[in-house]
Amino acid sequence: MRKALRWLLALTVLIGTLGTASAATAAEPEATGTDSTTDIKERLLSVPGMSLVEEKPYTGYRFFVLNYTQPVDHRKPSKGTFQQRITVLHKDVSRPTVFFTSGYNVSTTPRRSEPTQIVDGNQVSLEYRFFTPSRPDPANWSKLDIWQAASDQHRVFKALKSVYAKKWISTGGSKGGMTATYYERFYPRDMDGVVAYVAPNDVVNKEDSAYDRFFARVGTKECRDRLNAVQREALVRREPLEKKYAAYAKEEGLTFETIGSLDKAYEATVLDYVWGYWQYSLLKDCDQIPADAKNATDDDIWTSVDTIAGFSAYADQGLATYTPYYYQAGTQLGAPTIRFPHIEKKYIRYGYQPPRNFVPRDIPMKFQPQAMRDVDTWVRHNARRMLFVNGQNDPWSAEPFRLGKGAKDSYVMTAPGMNHGANVAGLVPEQKALATARILDWAGVASGAVRADPQAAKPLARFDAKLDKRDTQREMTLRP
Repeated sequence: MRKALRWLLALTVLIGTLGTASAATAAEPEATGTDSTTDIKERLLSVPGMSLVEEKPYTGYRFFVLNYTQPVDHRKPSKGTFQQRITVLHKDVSRPTVFFTSGYNVSTTPRRSEPTQIVDGNQVSLEYRFFTPSRPDPANWSKLDIWQAASDQHRVFKALKSVYAKKWISTGGSKGGMTATYYERFYPRDMDGVVAYVAPNDVVNKEDSAYDRFFARVGTKECRDRLNAVQREALVRREPLEKKYAAYAKEEGLTFETIGSLDKAYEATVLDYVWGYWQYSLLKDCDQIPADAKNATDDDIWTSVDTIAGFSAYADQGLATYTPYYYQAGTQLGAPTIRFPHIEKKYIRYGYQPPRNFVPRDIPMKFQPQAMRDVDTWVRHNARRMLFVNGQNDPWSAEPFRLGKGAKDSYVMTAPGMNHGANVAGLVPEQKALATARILDWAGVASGAVRADPQAAKPLARFDAKLDKRDTQREMTLRP
């Protein structure tokens, strides 16, 4: 996949819902936190290797931040361990459980993914290995791959299944959706269903024409022309804007050792601009883009690029958090390379730079082209109870997962007009009801009425403005 998208409203975790959800259609059990004999905290901490970091209060739930001891190498568990951070949003042991990961850091604020709201369940959230603090010390980067990460999830599931004995559904958005898919590929008997949001599927890393076709027709011509003109103008005015960048970097203490130079970082940020807009903005937001780029001021061009792509993105300080992602992009996941037909070649010095440029040189990397081909083939022929939700205007949805004849009770749905925040709530009504019904059924909580008529399906838990809020931060990166 491609560089992490730094943008003002970046989704660290595609967690929560975009639209409003309907009122509860079933009674919500009290979060007693107990079974008949033991407090839920005691039960969680009785799991070997589990330790408590903190418990945070939330009405109707209990929320725990925990550490779990994992082997660095699941093939050789005696060769060392590390502490992996997880959180548990506890509703009731009688409810189903949703296993969530963003594919990055875990949020330590109580949050509820869309499937958790739909099934009115518990949620176990896992921090992806090698994202700090869940990083072995010393870090053997060869142990950061999709099988090792899936094995992390498998061990957590096995450890907690005795506590949460009802049905389990895995989910995640973006890299989290990829992670849920890879987990299903390697451990297909663990989960009772999978909901993968906006999960890119870069099967052949060197074949990226799907992205060029996407950018040639997304949105409207007027909006595309505005964005393309600003992007081109930022390169035409490279000299004065790089002086502004140098002053900004000095003021903020930014350095550029990993990528190699301020010039490389500047071009990388500018070339992320159009992608970044469509990833996190909607067509209606295009009126915020300068309409006449050639006559816009330097400050207008700078501000537009910085707001959408973020000039801190490719500094060492911006890259450091996402080193594990860039490592994976350059070893297994792949990274798209797109063309810029609206920009003359004389203005582009480096083009879309590879993930190798964003990882410190002392970390060895070698690409494994078979990794994504294996997953793609498995999904096409073996998918069971899997739902893929994509966004019509999301660049990452240009290369989606597809289903073949061997897939059973599995679906690929696209939310019209939506971006990288696409979700079930944004699907057309018929698909929204069907997706909701299948999630309820997989979780074992579908009513007789829903089983008889999927169009009657609605989320079981009421929308909670805080709990269902998407985490936002100024992370500035073009990544899934």
